[in-house]
Amino acid sequence: MGNEKIEQLLRDICLNNPELHTIVQSIRALIYSLIPYANERVMYGGLIFADTAPFCGVFAYAHHISLEFSRGCDLQDPYQVLEGKGKIRRHIKTQEVGDIEAKYLNVYLRAAHQNSIER
Repeated sequence: MGNEKIEQLLRDICLNNPELHTIVQSIRALIYSLIPYANERVMYGGLIFADTAPFCGVFAYAHHISLEFSRGCDLQDPYQVLEGKGKIRRHIKTQEVGDIEAKYLNVYLRAAHQNSIER
C-alpha cells in the first residue's frame, strides 16, 4: 500500500464518485483483513490484488464497483452472486457498501485467494 499510482487512482475515483470511493476503500480493507500479506498494484485501470499469484481485481465504473476474479469459473457460487458468461472470468457488482456483506464478498475473496495458491 502507499504506492503513488494507487493513491492517484483512489483520488481519481473519489473525485468522480465519492460513494464509489467509499466502496473501494471498504473492499480494500476487507481484502487486507482476510489476507494481510496481499499486495496491490494498478493494472488495467483498476487495482489487482495478489499473494503468490493474482486473485482478484477491483474496478470502478460509472455506477458500480466490480470485484473481478480472473479464474472465477473455478469458484463455487453458493450465494448466486457471481456474474459473467465468459469462459473463465466472473465478477460481483457492488453499488453500495451494504453489498459487501449482502453479497458475501468475504466468502468469494477467501475462495479466490485459496484457488490462486493451489494453482
